[in-house]
Amino acid sequence: MTGFAAVSREDEGERVNITVKSVNHRFLDSQIKAPQALAPIESRIKGLLQRKLTRGRVELALNVEQTSLPAREVVLDERLLDQVSSAVDAARERGVITGGLTASDMLRIPQVMEIRARQDPAGVSERLGALVESVLEDALDALVVMRATEGRFLEADLRTRMATIAAFVGELERLAREGQAALGDRLRERLALLPADLAGDPTAVAQEIVRFVSRSDVDEEIARMRGHLEHWESLSTGPEPCGRKLDFLLQEMNREINTIGSKVDGLRATETVIAAKAELERLREQVQNVE
Repeated sequence: MTGFAAVSREDEGERVNITVKSVNHRFLDSQIKAPQALAPIESRIKGLLQRKLTRGRVELALNVEQTSLPAREVVLDERLLDQVSSAVDAARERGVITGGLTASDMLRIPQVMEIRARQDPAGVSERLGALVESVLEDALDALVVMRATEGRFLEADLRTRMATIAAFVGELERLAREGQAALGDRLRERLALLPADLAGDPTAVAQEIVRFVSRSDVDEEIARMRGHLEHWESLSTGPEPCGRKLDFLLQEMNREINTIGSKVDGLRATETVIAAKAELERLREQVQNVE
């Protein structure tokens, strides 16, 4: 299901900005774009996303801005400084230079001293991690609300289409019985035209007619279709995500309709089977959008 949400929040000089959008997909496929500095909490981000969503291609963009000067620290590369000092002492002994290494000299030497933002020993501070999770949860909640709004329109459309399928099932049941009766009548008419010496035992002939006509019986398929329709209703009105289960049910319904189509007799029944298969295909496309 489609949706979009954007949430920002600031705390103690750091602002977390999150945008999340989703489009239709059979499974949950998440793509996360976040600063490398947040890599230590990426598993927490994915876990929260999986708890909130079960289906859709989700794109999550997350960044952190500094809104005030961060705490800084001075880092001195003592090993490099010792090497530079040794080189200066050697140059002095050779008479190349005079005097000692001053603080001003040290500041001009590349990479000996660095002033940088203070790094948390754990990689990501607990405060920043909690802020990221809080903002992400709000963004996902907003996304779910938007998807739920779309879902209500989708539910109405699916309900209408399932009513159409139920009507097709009732029509196929009626047409199948009419077809069986017509087939039995045709067989009896043809047998009545046979010469008396070829007519055979009436009881045995009647049994064969019943056996032949029963091959076009679709009562089992009709019963299973109605069972699938009831199962659909219970899933679609339940509290749990049901998109994949509905997709499976549609496969089963399509299988039953194919079997009915191979058994029923008559042009009208064939047209109804074709119409039912077309409606099931439309339902299958829509169900890909269901959470």
